[in-house]
Amino acid sequence: MDWNRIQSNWKQVTGKAKEQWGKLTDDDLTRIAGQRDQLSGKIQERYGIAREEAEKQLSTWIGKANDSWFVTPTAKSAPPSQAPHATQTASSQTPMPPKKSN
Repeated sequence: MDWNRIQSNWKQVTGKAKEQWGKLTDDDLTRIAGQRDQLSGKIQERYGIAREEAEKQLSTWIGKANDSWFVTPTAKSAPPSQAPHATQTASSQTPMPPKKSN
């Protein structure tokens, strides 16, 4: 995966980053704002590991990235009976009895 894609979709992948590195806070991820060096530094800081280890973990994580990380959920449309301004079809209307003539 290309880091540029991760960076440009940072808000979508922050959940994945938090799954991988649970010690990172929401504030950390907001401040990182998709900057790879900032993420690496926070991983080092939160986990007390060397730069090389943080970079290794980060590279492995990037390698796991796939298109499903970037899919936005689609809005579900309401069934026709619940949709606003639903109209009845002619076949679903009850027929009126014929008028009596005098």
